[in-house]
Amino acid sequence: MASLRRVKVLLVLNLIAVAGFVLFLAKCRPVAVKSGEGFRDVHPPRAEGANLTVRAANPVQEAVLKRLSLLEDIVYRQLNGLSKSLGLIEGYGGRGKGGLPATLSPEEEEKAKGPHEKYGYNSYLSEKISLDRSIPDYRPTKCKELKYPKDLPQISIIFIFVNEALSVILRSVHSAVNHTPAHLLKEIILVDDDSDEEELKAPLEEYVNKRYPGLVKVVRNQKREGLIRARIEGWKVASGQITGFFDAHVEFTAGWAEPVLSRIQGNRKRVILPSIDNIKQDTFEVQRYENSAHGYSWELWCMYISPPKDWWDAGDPSLPIRRVRTSDTHLGCVQQ
Repeated sequence: MASLRRVKVLLVLNLIAVAGFVLFLAKCRPVAVKSGEGFRDVHPPRAEGANLTVRAANPVQEAVLKRLSLLEDIVYRQLNGLSKSLGLIEGYGGRGKGGLPATLSPEEEEKAKGPHEKYGYNSYLSEKISLDRSIPDYRPTKCKELKYPKDLPQISIIFIFVNEALSVILRSVHSAVNHTPAHLLKEIILVDDDSDEEELKAPLEEYVNKRYPGLVKVVRNQKREGLIRARIEGWKVASGQITGFFDAHVEFTAGWAEPVLSRIQGNRKRVILPSIDNIKQDTFEVQRYENSAHGYSWELWCMYISPPKDWWDAGDPSLPIRRVRTSDTHLGCVQQ
C-alpha cells in the first residue's frame, strides 16, 4: 500500500511538472499535437492504444513525453499486478472484447466443466476475460443526445453476492467504476451474504482495498440473511444520496447513471430500474434486449413486458417505461 501511494504521489508531482513544461513550451512556440485515445478518467487503467505524438518535437519535449509515458507504465504495471496475483486480467482488449462471444481451446474446455456446473455459468472462461473489457453501447441515438444537470446527486452502488465467482464480482466493480462519472460515484459496497469460498474473503478484500482505496467497502453477514436483508445491510452502510442495488454479475455501459439520477432528482419517490441486456452464461456475449418494462407474472416469474400503447405512440425511445407488477427483489435505484 505504501509503495502504491508513493508511486501515485510521484505521478502527481511529475504531471504537475509536465503541465508546467507544456504551458512554457506553448508560449514559446506553437506545437502541433495529434492525440490518440489519450488518458482515461481518474479510475480506469490505461486505455489500449493510448498515444501522444508530437510533430517536429524538440529534445526537451521528447524528454518530457518519454518521462510521462514511463510514469504511466509504472503505475499501470503496479495496478495490473494486483489482478495478475489472482490469475485475472485487466485492460480493454482480449477475449470477449466489445461484448463478443469469448471461446476456450479444447484443452481449456475440459478444465471449465467443473466450475461451470458449480456456478451455473462459465466461470473458467470469465477468468480469461478482462475485468475492463469493452462492451457495446445499445442506447437509442436520442438517449445519447440527452443533456443532464451538472448537480446530480451521488450514488452508492450495492452489490449482493453469495459464492459468486471472484472474476465476475470484480468485473462488476471495474465496470461500475469505469462507466460511472467519478463525481457521481460515492462508493461501491459489496455485501457478502455468508459465502464459503476462500477467494471471496481475504483475496477479495485485499484486492479492492489496494485497487480502489476508500472507494469500495465490504460488508460481511455472519449468517445467511437472504436477498432483502442483505440489501438492507448494504443500505445501512451507504452514504450516497441515491442507493442502487445490483446483482454482482453485471456490466455497466457508458451513460447509465445520469438518466437514473436525474429521474430520482425530479421525484424522490421514484424507484428506477435501468434497461437490462443479457450476458450469455456460456460465452459472456452481451446480447441486446429490446425496449421493455420489467415485472412478474402471477406465477412470480420475472418477465419482460412490452411497453404500453401510449409509450409506442409517443415515438420517443428515450422516454421512461412505467414498470408493472413490480417486486422488491428487482434491482434498482432509490433515494436514501
